[in-house]
Amino acid sequence: MMRTYHVYILKCSDGSYYTDFTSNLEAKIELHQSGRREELYTFERLPVQLVFATEFTVPTFAIAAKKQIKRWSKEKKEALINGEFKMLAQLT
Repeated sequence: MMRTYHVYILKCSDGSYYTDFTSNLEAKIELHQSGRREELYTFERLPVQLVFATEFTVPTFAIAAKKQIKRWSKEKKEALINGEFKMLAQLT
């Protein structure tokens, strides 16, 4: 079975977004929701909600996508989350 990697965006309780990648999406979401790790960005921003996830089979592609999305403005991330793909080229 081919391993898959997920790039995901969580919406935090303060309205901010957290973007990362993982090979186990369910476990990673559970870790964020649990509040067990103080060093996580989401620790003081609970609860979090999964608002976007996409799948890759090549880990370097997932890492590149994560890095790209992290640089985007909140407005551009929301266009991605809402499936407004035509807007992506117009936003920074």
